Amino acid sequence: MSLLRLISCLRHSVQRLETALAEVTGLDKLGPALAVHGGGVLKEPLDLNEKEDCPTPSFLDSIFWMAAPKKRRTIEINRCRRRDPRKLIDIKTNIEPCPECGNLKQKHVLCGFCYAKIQRETALIRKQIFAMEGKPLNTPAVETVVLYKDEIPREFEKDKRIVERERKRPSWFIQH
Repeated sequence: MSLLRLISCLRHSVQRLETALAEVTGLDKLGPALAVHGGGVLKEPLDLNEKEDCPTPSFLDSIFWMAAPKKRRTIEINRCRRRDPRKLIDIKTNIEPCPECGNLKQKHVLCGFCYAKIQRETALIRKQIFAMEGKPLNTPAVETVVLYKDEIPREFEKDKRIVERERKRPSWFIQH
């Protein structure tokens, strides 16, 4: 008999002995894992003569029951779960350069850089309107027209509120 066969036979015998002992002692039918808070496990027993209407606390009152995994997950299974294609970020294929500034943007979406320029220009126009009107609620209930340097109001813009800017009209700020 070879040494490996002898070791295998001994290992099998010890495992059968362990399972037989576990069945006899009842340890094979254990429930969920037990997590115990350290300080409240071993309390002093209460004197029963003090108060009989007070319920006796059990040692199970300070136990937090929770499920425990039966087996460890392998690294391969964990990585497969984490790198599942459904959890990955989708690759964008609808990206093109902005025709105004040249920065990359999604198709059919306003360019972020151009939008920031529009926001800055609009904020300056609003500041100028606030300076003209004095208070925010003094604004007339008419449409506002923004005229840039070297522009004159057209016929239909005469009765509207006119805000004049002292700079050249930006190429992206189109006049209709």
